[in-house]
Amino acid sequence: MASIMIVDDDDLFRESVAQNLSDNGFNVMAFSRGEDAMAHFQAESATDLVLLDWKMPGMTGIDVLARMRETGIQTPVIFFTVLSDQIYEEAALTSGAVDFVEKSRSFHILLRRIELILAGTKSGQDAPEPAPTDAEEFVLGDLDLRPLTNRAYWKGEEVGLTLGEFRIVHYLATRAGQDIRYRDLYDQVHDTGFFAGTGPEGFRVNVRTFIKRIRQKFRSLDPKFDAIENYPGFGYRWSNE
Repeated sequence: MASIMIVDDDDLFRESVAQNLSDNGFNVMAFSRGEDAMAHFQAESATDLVLLDWKMPGMTGIDVLARMRETGIQTPVIFFTVLSDQIYEEAALTSGAVDFVEKSRSFHILLRRIELILAGTKSGQDAPEPAPTDAEEFVLGDLDLRPLTNRAYWKGEEVGLTLGEFRIVHYLATRAGQDIRYRDLYDQVHDTGFFAGTGPEGFRVNVRTFIKRIRQKFRSLDPKFDAIENYPGFGYRWSNE
């Protein structure tokens, strides 16, 4: 049974989400303050995923995420908040969250996001990695992708991609040389047609944030990495050179 931590100062909302998650088979622990959540991590870090509100008294959600990462806690975090401005989503993803869901979204959407993230985490960390075969491994130049475990390697070194980042890289690389739309890349991370940001094209900012983080991770291993090219006004491509 996967364990989920909810950190939210809204008592009624926190209890409602906790009950829905429990009804769907999750082991749930809930805290109203970021300080209490961090105290739990210090005593026991066995949590599979954190649902984190942004606006809380004392430690804000972004403060909690920063403290988690500073202390080596790599548990996946979903921001689940009333804040809808894209600057908050961009800040959350840049700081290391794996997803950002507005509270106005249905519980079904949240549940699906949780299932996808936990499936990626389990396959990438807990399951033994099988010996790769042609069907389980995609190699393009210095890039080596393992779809069954959502792992990426560049020149033999593992790139620490999140599940969403891996999906974007896989989508681009398996279509190397093709120009891929912002919308198609965004759909690799969120449900098809999911609305984000301001205006009908607001998701472009989110895609640019993902690409920026992906490039940074590859360049931390190889400063000359330039395989992801931008097609201004349209999207990105993976260079096949």
